[in-house]
This record gives sequence, C-alpha cells and structure tokens, in this order.
Amino acid sequence: MSLGKVQVNNLNLGQGDIQGVERHFLFVGRAGSVDEESQLFSIGAKTDLEKTFADSPLRDQLIAAQLNAGQNWTAAVYPMAEQETIVDAIDRANEVQSFEMVVVCAEQTAGAEITAIHDHLESLKAKLGRFVSALVAVPGIDAATQTWPTYEAATIALQADIAAHLVVPVPQLHGNNVGVLAGRLCDRSVSIADSPMRVATGSVLGLGAAPVDSENEPLSLATLETLANKRMSVPQWYSDFEGVYWSDAQTLDAAGGDYQYLEHLRPVHKASREVRVLAIRRVANRALNSTPNSIELNKSYFMKPLRAMSKSTTILGTQFPGDIKPPVEGDVNIVWTTNKAVVIYLVVRPYNSPKEITVNIMLDLSSN
Repeated sequence: MSLGKVQVNNLNLGQGDIQGVERHFLFVGRAGSVDEESQLFSIGAKTDLEKTFADSPLRDQLIAAQLNAGQNWTAAVYPMAEQETIVDAIDRANEVQSFEMVVVCAEQTAGAEITAIHDHLESLKAKLGRFVSALVAVPGIDAATQTWPTYEAATIALQADIAAHLVVPVPQLHGNNVGVLAGRLCDRSVSIADSPMRVATGSVLGLGAAPVDSENEPLSLATLETLANKRMSVPQWYSDFEGVYWSDAQTLDAAGGDYQYLEHLRPVHKASREVRVLAIRRVANRALNSTPNSIELNKSYFMKPLRAMSKSTTILGTQFPGDIKPPVEGDVNIVWTTNKAVVIYLVVRPYNSPKEITVNIMLDLSSN
C-alpha cells in the first residue's frame, strides 16, 4: 500500500435508555365547547383544567384523574366533535403521541361499542406496534327509573359474553369514577404492577356524590360486590375503617385467561414495548446469529428490560418489590426456525399480593 490511511468510526451499540409511555394516558370524550373540538391537548399536574376546558363530563374526569394521580402526572386529551367516533379520536391522537392507556370518558351503552374499542386497540399493535389498553366508562344508575336490582341486571348484561382483555369497564356510579381510577393507576408512588385495590395507596380523592336509586336507596357494598363479580371495576369501603378505596381493575378477558387483571397486563405491555425496540435493532444484525456464543449473549441482551423491571429496594427491613420477579436462567429462549427467522421467548413472573385475607384467632386456656 503506497499511502497510509486511518479511519475512525463511532459505533452505536444501542445501550441507551428506551423512553417509556407508562402512566401517560389519552382521555377521549365529547367536547364541552366547539373551541376544543378535534384538538389534542397536553396537560399535567399543574394544568388549570377549569380554565383550559369548558364544563363537561370530560372535564370532570380530568379533574378527578389529576387529583388522584399526584405529582408529575401527564396526559393527553382529545375532545371529540359531535360527528367523531372513539376510533377517530384514538387514531388522530396516535398520530402525535404514544399512550399506555386510553380513558374513554363517553359512556358506552352497548356491548358492541366495547368490543369495537377493544378490536381497534388490537389493530394498533398490528399497525404501529403499540401495546395499549383502555378504561371504558359505562353508565351509572338512572335514579329516576332504576332500582339497584334493575341497574345490576342491565350492567351485567352489558358485559355478557364479551372477551376483550384490553378493556376495563368502569360504571359511572359517582359520575367521575373512570377519572378517579385513571388517576389512581398513574400514581407514581406505586408500581404499575400494583392493583388499585392496594389500601396502602390511600383513600381515593374527589369521588362524586354517592348515588341512590329510584326508591332513594343508597349504594351498598352488596351491589358493588355483584358488579365486581361480573368484571366491573368499582369503588369500595371497609366497615369501621375510614376512607373509600377501590376494587380490582378487572379486564374483560375470557374465563381462565392470563390477563384478567390489569396489574398483570401492564408489566407485560411494558416489557413488550421495550423488547420490540431491542428486536428492531437486531434486524439483519449478525451480532445475533445461530452460534452458541451469540445465542447466550443475546439472551442477556433481551433479558435487559426484565432485569430493570425486577429491581427492588429494601428500606428499614421492608422490601419494595419491582414490577416483576427477577428473571432466572431459562426465562429467555432463542429458537432459529429458518436461516433468516428467529423466535424469542420471554417469561414474565408477577408477584402475588393478597386480596382476600383470613385471620384465625385461637384462645389458649391451658394453665401452664
């Protein structure tokens, strides 16, 4: 070679952080003013919602969500025009931002409407690679015409025979229930793997007035239990214990499904978003090949999100667990199906938390 040459390349190994969308929700509902219609608003914990939006059920949900979410809350709002559908609103918002969850503030009164929302969320996975779930408002009681038994029957019929694991139905018993639940799920003092039932999170804030039926009977725990047993997410309270709390965030997954509870779905969706980015960076990259050494290195590579999600902290002897249990050997498996296609399997293990606690007390009358 007649002339010497030096070349320096800056290599990008894809070791940086992946921006998450967890706790960033999209609120959709009918606009309170024509000036708000068909626009995407970015809001946060410091936004003056009463000045930003006209009086409407949508604004009521936003106020409840902001109050319950606490510090550093962010969200997006798409106030719908009269001719727009929920699907239109979701699509237009997703052209601008990504979201963990959609909060449908317009009450859905038919099972077909709920199914349509679920089906569209599934299509976002196919079209955009986005993993999105939804809280969907369903009607509260009509105090002028319904007794609690008739309301229970109508609400139970609404979800009958629906298999929609991306949807959590929320009866608007107090008028702003879906906003209260959305805010509680965004509380950064707890993990995305925590159930809204967690009493240590504290009492819910800003819940609307307690409803009565057409016979002036107040809402009871018996009615709430009936609704909760039929996959509705509702508030609850405990006798002789101050405050109002929440039940589970149950999805409309089919019986026996893995995703019947939102605290199981959210960590899996989080892992899916991060692993998708890692997989994109490996497309046609010979760093992932069929040699034993490469397979072992890439098992560690794809395990990175699981390790990050499993980090726990111990303070004063109390452990605060991560979103999932730490991964173990075998939780990532890489299988080559052809010389150009690979299938990667990951295992996510949630922690168990007690939702029904039985205490047995015995009396010792021995005279020792």
